[in-house]
Amino acid sequence: MQNDETSAGPRLLGPADVRRLAAELDLRPTKTLGQNFVIDPNTVRRIVRVAGVGADDVVVEVGPGLGSLTLALLPVVARVAAVEVDPALAARLPATVAEYAPGVADRLEVVPGDALRVSALPGPAPTALVANLPYNVSVPVLLHLLQTFPSLRRALVMVQKEVADRLAAPPGSRTYGVPSVKAAWYATVSPAGSVGRNVFWPAPNVDSGLVLLQRRPSGRDPAERAAVFAVVDAAFAQRRKGLRAALSGWAGSATAAETVLAAAGVDPRARGEQLTVDDFARIAAARPKIDISGDS
Repeated sequence: MQNDETSAGPRLLGPADVRRLAAELDLRPTKTLGQNFVIDPNTVRRIVRVAGVGADDVVVEVGPGLGSLTLALLPVVARVAAVEVDPALAARLPATVAEYAPGVADRLEVVPGDALRVSALPGPAPTALVANLPYNVSVPVLLHLLQTFPSLRRALVMVQKEVADRLAAPPGSRTYGVPSVKAAWYATVSPAGSVGRNVFWPAPNVDSGLVLLQRRPSGRDPAERAAVFAVVDAAFAQRRKGLRAALSGWAGSATAAETVLAAAGVDPRARGEQLTVDDFARIAAARPKIDISGDS
């Protein structure tokens, strides 16, 4: 028997609910779409709590699936825009919310489509991203949404544990790399806990991690992003090399790279993994000020 909705919160999806809904849809979760559905109510409650969202927040959720996290978010926030790439799941979600949380069903807006292609959302601008991101596209989706929606003040995402470690890694650590720097361009990033594989159906072969991102208050010039990211990509494409060599192609030659690095106040012998996002920004900003046209 399913529990009735109470003042303590909505009815949330447990293992039996998830399997029933999947059976109704004749759903067979696919790795291609990164479909691993949360079956533990305590986990989604924890995600909402750690996300720190409240009554004024408009949340974008990516990959709501059968609605486990959606049902935990709706009573807490003003609105949820749920972006779902699977047409069958997108079509079923409003009915699930109407069944399990009828009192807040009007707060849901389902957005069918690929989160990597989303350029606008209906209704008010989103203030927070809270999502169990598909493992196979988690970093591209996160970066795309942070770039597309400057209104996002915070994000709490559940991703593969290895990806969580990379996103939150500090400079100089073994896992620090391109995702770490690019996420830091937008926000301060911190680990927010681990999630075991047994809270999912089907259970993945790896554990998951929560990552909390807080948008930098001062923001950054969006026009600089492409230039900075180009430096980051070049530096980590050959991460074992010092920056003088790693950035030679980007700058036009090793000599030109050294000149730019000196102007930016960065040691040419350093490696990309030692630099902060601000270091990369200084390198990108220094290049237009240096005449490197004569180098080849």
